[in-house]
Amino acid sequence: MNVHSLKISVVMPVYNAEVYLQEAIESILNQTFKDFEFIIIDGYSTDNSYEIIKKYAKIDGRIVAIRTDENLKLIETLNMAIRIAKGKYIARMDADDISLSNRLQKQFDYMENNSEIGISGGTMQIIDTKGKVIGKRKYHLNDEHIRKNIFLYSPFSHPLIIIRKEILDKTGCYDPEYSHAEDYELYFRIGKYAKFGNLEDILLKYRVHKKSVTISKIQKMEAMTLKIRKKYSTGYGYSMTLYDKIYNMIIRMTYFIPYKIKIWIFNFIRDE
Repeated sequence: MNVHSLKISVVMPVYNAEVYLQEAIESILNQTFKDFEFIIIDGYSTDNSYEIIKKYAKIDGRIVAIRTDENLKLIETLNMAIRIAKGKYIARMDADDISLSNRLQKQFDYMENNSEIGISGGTMQIIDTKGKVIGKRKYHLNDEHIRKNIFLYSPFSHPLIIIRKEILDKTGCYDPEYSHAEDYELYFRIGKYAKFGNLEDILLKYRVHKKSVTISKIQKMEAMTLKIRKKYSTGYGYSMTLYDKIYNMIIRMTYFIPYKIKIWIFNFIRDE
């Protein structure tokens, strides 16, 4: 039997994130929940990121600080962290976001009280470069509603998820074939073995800035998202409704429509 020595492994990839990194690290170290390890992998940053990580690692023994010899990119960095994680649960964190102090406690309690849930997240506030709240993003709370909408948009905020490690032992980690939407593809695989869920509570402040998303990345993400939906539309325990098919057909047809217009349409449909 696989016995986990820690309750939670928080995994955070870092690359040239010195501007917001200290705030991100401190938001995890200051959690009300204490039984965790904090795996921070620096992907050969060219700024002061690793110096900041080392400084905190000297102060707090829960930090596992790793620096790779090259930039392995997001997927391999996350997979490396998951492979060495000792926790019963894997919690994601990004180097430019802020976790609320009760995040891990609420997520741990939720997962412990709902053994059928394999992955969960919560509500996030959207903040700007100065930390000002500029929006909020909610997600469907129960498995039925999440599955009903999974072909329309991602059911979780990726930097806010917590996953049972035993589920990842069955599904495998992130698949490099689905770069730019690797989290979305993983959710489909997890759903074959367990139920989905989300907390209504605000647990994370998600920072939006110029480096966070580029138009080229959005186009690649969109193309990969459509590929993933097509793959899981048949034979994997999921089924597309007629509405899902029409919506995804429109997305394919409007590939070159300006990003701002598409985001407006997406938000309108999502908030319906």
